[in-house]
Amino acid sequence: MAEVLGKTNLFTACNYSQKKDQEFSRRISGFCLKNNSFPSLKVKSQALRSSFNGKRVVFSEKKSVNDRRFRQVTIKAQMQTGLIGKTQKWWEKGLQPNMKEVTSAQDLVDSLLNAGDKLVIVDFFSPGCGGCKALHPKICQLAEMNPDVQFLQVNYEEHKSMCYSLNVHVLPFFRFYRGAQGRLCSFSCTNATIKKFKDALAKHKPDRCSLAPTKGLDEKELLALAANKDLSFNYTPNPVQPAPLPAAEEIPALKEKLPTTSFEPKESEEKTLVGAGR
Repeated sequence: MAEVLGKTNLFTACNYSQKKDQEFSRRISGFCLKNNSFPSLKVKSQALRSSFNGKRVVFSEKKSVNDRRFRQVTIKAQMQTGLIGKTQKWWEKGLQPNMKEVTSAQDLVDSLLNAGDKLVIVDFFSPGCGGCKALHPKICQLAEMNPDVQFLQVNYEEHKSMCYSLNVHVLPFFRFYRGAQGRLCSFSCTNATIKKFKDALAKHKPDRCSLAPTKGLDEKELLALAANKDLSFNYTPNPVQPAPLPAAEEIPALKEKLPTTSFEPKESEEKTLVGAGR
């Protein structure tokens, strides 16, 4: 066995008379391992500090390349799922359950129609807008204080074409919608003029019940969105139906209601007629 080990150059013979207090000596049954002669094996430090003496020596294998790759894939998966390595953006902080970010023009239209008689506030913002960033915490507080109000957030940078069709050219900008009334008001305010927002919220918040269907966006806004080639939004306006004609039995009644005028010829006309008769 010693000859085989000598040929493979794994071990070299060691002298039994080496001192026990040598720190880096590695003794295994009369043989010692060369430094870095077998990199895939590591001897535990506790076993190296003591003499062999027939005791059990434990070897631990290095992690394989596949294991390292598996760990890297796991970390990437965690980063993609948002478990680690994701920095929360300022417009994502403090969001309440009644706050939602709009993803498309169709999403905006559907959200307004599905709200029913609930008050809906559309918040147009931009990530690079300092006024939007300063106002965001207060909007989140107001959303928390009014859980029955729906807040829709529209990112101007991601939906520039849609905002242009909706005539939104200043930020931060807000629009209030409700039920069959449609748009209630629209204005721009900053952190210094937040009272304008609070006054509009107090005015339009009281519960109302409308018998007509929910209106949502105006007809002009819907047509502008449909005409925008950058948006995948289709809208077909409802045809205008002509007023129905009255029934035959209703015509005499309508004639009675029509005003009657009597024609009386003037004196000059009477003289002319008399002269013509002579």
